[in-house]
Amino acid sequence: MIVSPPRRPIPADPFAAAPMSPLLRALARRGELRRIRRGVQLITEDDIGDTLYIVLEGRLRAYAAGNDGREVTYGEYGPGEYVGEMGLDGGKRSAHVEVQQPALCAVVVRPTLEAFLAEQPQFAFELLAKVIRRARAATMGLKQIALNDVYGRLKAMLETLSVADPLSDSPGDTACRVAAPALSHLEISQRLGCSREMISRVMKDLERGGFVEVGRRRIVLLKALPAKW
Repeated sequence: MIVSPPRRPIPADPFAAAPMSPLLRALARRGELRRIRRGVQLITEDDIGDTLYIVLEGRLRAYAAGNDGREVTYGEYGPGEYVGEMGLDGGKRSAHVEVQQPALCAVVVRPTLEAFLAEQPQFAFELLAKVIRRARAATMGLKQIALNDVYGRLKAMLETLSVADPLSDSPGDTACRVAAPALSHLEISQRLGCSREMISRVMKDLERGGFVEVGRRRIVLLKALPAKW
């Protein structure tokens, strides 16, 4: 007999730890708490839905999938963030959303949100600002894909994710930077909209050139990456 592991209990005040604005926290308290296991698809692209998922624990991923099985990741969302706002106009969902890490979410349906907005109209500006930021990020992502080759997109992503290497023997050496925990080649390809094989090939070339060192869930940028490859 296979025994499923017990679900973690919901904390006494699950809303306290997640970093969020006072208004978003107040809205989350009106939602239904739901624990969701890893791998569950919360939202399916093109479905009609009017539910907002506010993340209190865990991690979600929004993505699109092609007919050939390739995927493009639009964004990853942890505690204090939410997904589903693009479906609140009654239109079709714009992306798939899956649970990357076991999550605890406050599930808010549209009537609850409408009642909250009637009481706290200033939250509409907060919601609008979030939509604008995500639209801006999507525009920048499209610009990267349109104007840069795979290496250019990879270079920009590594430089954005990396920080000064705390394990470096030369703390003052700004060229030695690290991205940790590093994304897998599959995760990188999903973010950049290319094949995993292409990422593996470029990363291997960078290793051979002495530009990066790849370890277990850790990518070290040993020196400034070249402008072109």
